[in-house]
Amino acid sequence: MSAQYPIWNKVTACIYKSSKNYGVRKDGIVDVYVGTSVDNSHHFCEHKTTHRVLENGDREYRFYLDKMLLKRAVVTKDGEREFLSTEDVK
Repeated sequence: MSAQYPIWNKVTACIYKSSKNYGVRKDGIVDVYVGTSVDNSHHFCEHKTTHRVLENGDREYRFYLDKMLLKRAVVTKDGEREFLSTEDVK
């Protein structure tokens, strides 16, 4: 039986024979480093996905890159999805 998470991250990388995934309940933050090894790497970016339940019961998801909001989605209680541009974020 798998756990229920409002955020799922699916990772596909050449080091895996298949994709890997993991769930997140509230905030998922990933720091990305680049370089030639773990000892010689430099911070490249951070991406973050957040989840919250709005007062009316809808669920809101936001995706940030380096703390800049890039995408927002609202899933209503009846399952309708609404993807909004960052200009629509309140």
